[in-house]
Amino acid sequence: MNSKTLTALFAGIILAGCNATKTSRNDLATSLPIETAINLTQVVNDKAPVVINPGRFTVETVTYRLPKVVQGTYSVSDFGKYVDDFKAFDYKGNVMPVTKTDDNTWVIKNAKQLDKITYLVNDTFDVETEGGIGKETPFSPSGTNIEPTNYVLNLHGFIGYFDSLKNNQYKLDVTASADFVRTSALQNTGSKTSEDGSTITTSYLATRYFEITDNPMMYGNLSVEEFEVGNIKIVLSVYSPNKVHSAASLKETVFTMMKAQKAFLEDINATPRYDIYLYLSEEKEESPKGYGALEHHTSTVVVLPESMNEEALAESMVDVVSHEFFHIVTPLSVHSEDVHYFDYNNPTFSKHLWMYEGVTEYFATLFQVNQGLVDEDAFYNKVMGKIQGSKRLNDAMSFTIMSENVLKEPYKDQYLNVYQKGALIGMCIDILMREESNGNRGILSLMKELSNKYGKNKPFEDDKLIEEISKMTYPSVQDFLETHVVGDIPINYNEFFNKVGLEIGEGKVETNYILMNGAPIVSGDPQEGTIFFTDMVLKNSFWTDNGAQTNDIIKSVDGTDLTMQNANQVLQSVFMWKPGKDVEVVLIRDGKEVVIKTKTTPTFTTGEGIMEKAEVTAAQKTLRDAWLKS
Repeated sequence: MNSKTLTALFAGIILAGCNATKTSRNDLATSLPIETAINLTQVVNDKAPVVINPGRFTVETVTYRLPKVVQGTYSVSDFGKYVDDFKAFDYKGNVMPVTKTDDNTWVIKNAKQLDKITYLVNDTFDVETEGGIGKETPFSPSGTNIEPTNYVLNLHGFIGYFDSLKNNQYKLDVTASADFVRTSALQNTGSKTSEDGSTITTSYLATRYFEITDNPMMYGNLSVEEFEVGNIKIVLSVYSPNKVHSAASLKETVFTMMKAQKAFLEDINATPRYDIYLYLSEEKEESPKGYGALEHHTSTVVVLPESMNEEALAESMVDVVSHEFFHIVTPLSVHSEDVHYFDYNNPTFSKHLWMYEGVTEYFATLFQVNQGLVDEDAFYNKVMGKIQGSKRLNDAMSFTIMSENVLKEPYKDQYLNVYQKGALIGMCIDILMREESNGNRGILSLMKELSNKYGKNKPFEDDKLIEEISKMTYPSVQDFLETHVVGDIPINYNEFFNKVGLEIGEGKVETNYILMNGAPIVSGDPQEGTIFFTDMVLKNSFWTDNGAQTNDIIKSVDGTDLTMQNANQVLQSVFMWKPGKDVEVVLIRDGKEVVIKTKTTPTFTTGEGIMEKAEVTAAQKTLRDAWLKS
C-alpha cells in the first residue's frame, strides 16, 4: 500500500478540553466517543495543541500511543517523536505522573482519576532535512504540516489511541481561522463560529480509531474543485504556496483520468466520494521532499514539487493518483487479516505486497493503454523500465518472504521492488489468464472475484491466498506463483511476451532526458556540491546532438541553479520534459560556461526494449489485443 515516491528515482545521485461532568464507563465501553480537539489558532513555534478527553476509566493503568507505523507506509514513522509537553490531568486539575516507555507510548497510573491529557505536536515536514529528528522521518504524504497558510492534517500524527479503546467512537473538534478553506471526508457533525467571527470550530465523528487514521484533512489557503465521475463525487484540494497551480487548472486532467479508471474497472464497486489532497512543495530547505502519494480507503494525499510545469504535473498526477485510486480494489476490497486488524505499534505484514502494491501499480500502468491515454509503445517503455528497475534490485528473493519481513534487513531495502517486479508479476498473471481463457479473463477478473468473495469487511487468511487464487484460476497460474512469488526463481519475461508476439530485443529505443535503461545519466560530487554528466550521456541522442560531454557540470536548468539541495526537484523536472519544450541548460566544462539553448526533440539510445517479433501469428495478435484492450 505504500505509495511510490518519485524521489527514489534519484536516490543514488545525492548523498546526502474541559472538565465537564462525565458518565462513568469501563475501559472497554463503546457507548461514548473519545473527545479530541486540535486548535490551529493557538499554534506557537509550529506546535499545535491537542486535548484528549477519554471519559472516565475504571481500571488502574492505561496506555496511550501514537502510531509507530501507519497503514500504507511499510516503514517506521514514530509519530510520538513529534510530541512535546505531554501532560495528564486529574479531575481536580492536578498534573498526574506519566511514564514514557518508548518513542510512541505513555503509561498513566491511577487512571480512575484521569480527566484528560494534553500535548503539543510538531509537524514533520520541517524536519525532512539532514539533522532532523532521527534517521527516519515519515514519508511526506503520511506526514504533517503546520504553517500559517496551510495545515496538512494526517490525523495519525495528532491523535493517538488508548490500547483498549481503539474501537470507540471519536469526536474531533478542529478550531481554525474563519478565513481558511477546510476539506475532509470525515463525517462533519456541525460547526460553531466564535463570538467575534474570527474562528470556526468544526466537529467531526469517527466510528473508530481506524477512521481517524484513514481520513486526512487539509486546512488553509486552498483551491478546491468538486465534480462527478459517474456515481463518484471527486473533491480535489490543492495547496500551491505561490499560486503556480490550482485545483481548477488540474480539474480536467483528474476528471479525464478518473473517468478512464472508472471505465476500466467497470462494475467493481467504488466509493461514493473520493478526496485528493495535493500539497505542492517549494524549493526550500524546510519543505517536504518525499514526493509521491499515500492512499487511504477513500482519499489520497499527494506531495509534488510546485516547480513542475503544467504538463509535467498533469502527467505525475495521472501516474501517482491513478495508483492510489486503484487501491479501492486492494486492499479496500481484498485484504488479509494483517491489514484488517492492523497493529499500529507492533504490526505484522502480509506476504502479498505483490498484490497490494504490485497489482495496483500494474493497473495504474495498464489502464492508460487500455483506455487510450497512451499508445502501446509508451506502455512497453514503462514495462521495460520496470524490468530494468527490478533487475537492479534482488531479483532472486522470494516476494512473499520479503513482504512479510518488510521492516527488517535485508528485506526493507528491497521494498521498492513492489512497484517494479510486483507490477510485472501482475502482468504475467494477466497474460497467463488471457491465454488460458481465450482472452476472456485477466487479473482484473480475478480481483473482481476475490472482491466478491471477501469484500472490505471480510479479510482472507494470509497463508491461504495462493491456494484460493489457484482454485479460481488455472494450474499455470498456481505454478507461476509458487515458482516466482513464493519461490525465488527470476522471471523469464520473454516467455510471456512471446505469447503476445513481442520480445525483448536490442535496438534503437526512445529514452528519457535524465534516466536511461532505468539509471540516471548524472552523478554528484558531495565535496564540491556539484552534479555532473556521467559517460552515459554519450549514449543519449539529445545530449550528444547538443554537444554535452562526460564530466560536464550542470550549473543551471531553465534559470534555476542546480545544487545538491534542490537536485531532486530540478532533475525531476528534467525527467518530465517532453519533445517540443524550450530549454536552456548551462554547463561548466574546464572552468568555462557552455550554454545549450534549444527545443527538446525525441531522444533515443541503444539498448533493450520491448518490440514486436519479426513474425507474429494471428493467435498471438488476438491475445495481445485481449491483454491490452479488453
